[in-house]
Amino acid sequence: MPRLFLVLLLALLVLTAWQWRHGPPLSAGLLDLLPRGSGDARLEQAERRMQEPLNRELLLLIGHPQRQQAIDLARQLGRDWQASGRFAQVQWRLEADLAAVRQQLHASRLALLPSADRRLLVEQPDAFIQQRAAELFDSFAGHGLLPAAQDWLGLGLRAQQAIAAQGPVQADLGSGVLLLEADGMSWALLRARSHADAFDLQAPPAIAAELQRVRAALQQQGAQLLASSGVLYAAAGQARASREIGLLGGAALLGTLLLLLLAYRRASALLGLLPVAVALLAGCAACVLVYGQVNALTLVLGASLIGVAADFPQHYLSKSWGPLPWHSWSALRATLPGLSLSLATNLIGYLALAFTPFPALSQIALFSAAGLIGAYLCAVCLLPAWLSGVHLRPAPALLGSAARLLDWRRRLLASTGSRAPLALLLLFCGGGLWQLQTQNDLRQWLGAEPQLQAEARRIAELTGQQPTSQFFLVRARDEAQLLQRQAALSARLDATVASGQLRGYRALSQLVAPPAELHSLHGALQRLPQHWQPLLQLGLAEAALQAELAALLDSPQPSLEQALAGPLGEPWRPLWLGAEADGSVAGLVSLQGQAEVALLRRAAAGLDGVQLVDRLGELNRLFAATQLGAAELKLLSCLAIVLLLCLPFGLAGALRVVGLPLLAALAAAACLGWLGQPLTLFSLFGLLLITAIGVDYCILQREAIGGAAVSLLGTLLAALTSWLSFGLLLLSQTPVIANFGLAVSLGLFFAFLLAPWARPPAASNELCISPTHNEARSPHEVS
Repeated sequence: MPRLFLVLLLALLVLTAWQWRHGPPLSAGLLDLLPRGSGDARLEQAERRMQEPLNRELLLLIGHPQRQQAIDLARQLGRDWQASGRFAQVQWRLEADLAAVRQQLHASRLALLPSADRRLLVEQPDAFIQQRAAELFDSFAGHGLLPAAQDWLGLGLRAQQAIAAQGPVQADLGSGVLLLEADGMSWALLRARSHADAFDLQAPPAIAAELQRVRAALQQQGAQLLASSGVLYAAAGQARASREIGLLGGAALLGTLLLLLLAYRRASALLGLLPVAVALLAGCAACVLVYGQVNALTLVLGASLIGVAADFPQHYLSKSWGPLPWHSWSALRATLPGLSLSLATNLIGYLALAFTPFPALSQIALFSAAGLIGAYLCAVCLLPAWLSGVHLRPAPALLGSAARLLDWRRRLLASTGSRAPLALLLLFCGGGLWQLQTQNDLRQWLGAEPQLQAEARRIAELTGQQPTSQFFLVRARDEAQLLQRQAALSARLDATVASGQLRGYRALSQLVAPPAELHSLHGALQRLPQHWQPLLQLGLAEAALQAELAALLDSPQPSLEQALAGPLGEPWRPLWLGAEADGSVAGLVSLQGQAEVALLRRAAAGLDGVQLVDRLGELNRLFAATQLGAAELKLLSCLAIVLLLCLPFGLAGALRVVGLPLLAALAAAACLGWLGQPLTLFSLFGLLLITAIGVDYCILQREAIGGAAVSLLGTLLAALTSWLSFGLLLLSQTPVIANFGLAVSLGLFFAFLLAPWARPPAASNELCISPTHNEARSPHEVS
């Protein structure tokens, strides 16, 4: 057996080396752990289109009290980054062809006219002409890119002002640098697009380091730097994950090592950590084999497997406290049935969660299941051979403490009985569960990054740009219908923006007016000579007005694709999804700033072809549904465990062994309620794991090999190694991981506390024997 296991271990090492031949097959992508879309190709295309700028673009604001200094600093940084090749694209100035901009503005001024101005021209032509007359008379009015001779009616000026009103950022006339003024500071804007996305393992840390260097250099020159990007959040998340994997995993390993040394007082007992190494190796290999990579979140949570994997050797190492000399193979033979049952119950518990719709749970379940199998095989096949001939002499004081605990428990139950403590525990559970609140928010998967969040809020305040994952997908049979549907949606969104409930939006209908509205504009233009007397009074030649009117009526308006191809169409290009084979088309309406979902749903209500896409909200709702599904799967797994345990323990014994861990999980959930902590999907996952780990403790207590005190001590050591792993997760800066660690730690406490009740009632009522005269031995007693 040892030789066969060594061959398997060698094969595992070779497989791992092959999987890592091109570097670590690790992923930091949060999207990899989330459920895929509904299979709607258009919807998936839209989500990718909206996610791309969030995952690749870096937005910087360089502030300085002196305008020219801000311009010089932005220009120098932009040139340096462009020359470095570190970024796929760097923009710090307006680079549009001015002649091309004027040409498109002149040709499309009617289609570019904002909806409010369209309504004014159609419904109140007199007011429209009066406003234009005031603009011509006022020397302080804005000057347009088009000369007055090409834009007597001011349609081009209004279209230009609407485009410029998308934000406070303006181009400096001398340098072309994009600037805004606020709070006595001049802020120069710089955009950069990375070659790789935010979930690449190399690019985000490199960009974050470069940004730190730039920030330090700018501060020395009296400037400020604000930065916002999904890349920076990814870099912070990668650094945090790497730090926690090393810190938490290392601390758990060191704690387990010291615990084994203190308990067994032999360096050879440290071989009990070998199954831990095999478990982590097997878990990583299995994930890479199935998923092609292993996620950083899986590794952080998988590091907690250290404590569970270290439990297996404790099944027979703890029997060294028995009255007879300890031998590895005889101890293994005595404990192998219980050890195998523990593996089976843990596997059932983990694998039940692999059938949830969340890849996150599935990947963690696979990692843990493969790791447990590896740890079991190592503990059964290899470890006893390496410990053969080793004579363990554990600290007798620990056994004495275990015996005193059992004696204290016996005397307590003799005076109160089991029903009173059970009633108090159920009362405690009822009060806690009454206060327990569920919370499912994808943002719990992200650690708090106060500086990044503060800078992102400040950039949004200054620029008015606050991209969000919420957007509208609009589908239609052709371009005309698409523009009409977007225009209808825009009319509702305008009211939302006016009320301050939405920062802004961008729609294709802002670039090209729908044909129906162009038709009504044509009718209004034909009637306009009846109202343009104020322009004639200013001295404008009627022939010039008639010539411009004829040009507006006779010139063909550009199609949507033609408008997008021009320089003015650049901001709207990501919103166009193109046409399908059947001729149907689709486009997006992007939003600025997070808005209430109910508000956005009302905006889309009753509009054909308009779909609100709120991926975050959809995932949060799926989290809640998955909680129920995971609980149902766990109940089925408990039924399977009961059927399995009926073979050695009978129905009553199996129900007792499974019921106690369920009660422990219930008590842990109640503690969350008393502590004001929410029940999340991952904390539920932790509680479900407790029902599997707790069965392991109950099996140890049920078999009582070596006596009740020895079994309790073995259970305590197993619980402590698990506490060292799961309890350290409380130190994680990622809320979902810390919540998971809290739930499991509480569950482990109650699982250990309740495990002695797994013994048959007759055995539980036996007198506790001193550590030198253990209880009557089990048929599997170590000899």
